[in-house]
Amino acid sequence: MDHKIFLEKSLDIALASAEQGSGPFGCVIVKDGEIIAEGHNQVTELNDPTAHAEVQAIRAACKYLGSYQLDGCVVYSSCMPCPQCLGALYWARPEKVYYVNTAEEASAAGFDDSFIYEEMCGAGMGGKFDLERLLVDNDLRAFEAWESNPDKKLY
Repeated sequence: MDHKIFLEKSLDIALASAEQGSGPFGCVIVKDGEIIAEGHNQVTELNDPTAHAEVQAIRAACKYLGSYQLDGCVVYSSCMPCPQCLGALYWARPEKVYYVNTAEEASAAGFDDSFIYEEMCGAGMGGKFDLERLLVDNDLRAFEAWESNPDKKLY
């Protein structure tokens, strides 16, 4: 399976979200080599602080599967999952999570979760499932679109 294709898709979703003024995050969930769910950040669209890309994708995937777990699924996120999304992923139990951008890169774009990581996650992140960063060309494009979008809603 070519993981970079799915990572590129998550980045395309993040870019579209950033261009419409929503948060610059995207996620796809794959089972048996097929995308079964997508999500983008909808915090400001839905007035829901939990409507992060990974959470939205998890909700859609679980509905599609008719299950509360992501057995046999792989998650591809445009960014390192925040503590909330990491918690949701722990509960959803995917086989693996791949991401592109780091928490530090998100922080530089105005999404600083470091205090939550320090409070909740400590050094044990990724212990229940594999969590691995893969590099993709032009990986900061969604954050760059976010930073330059005058219509973005800060939250």
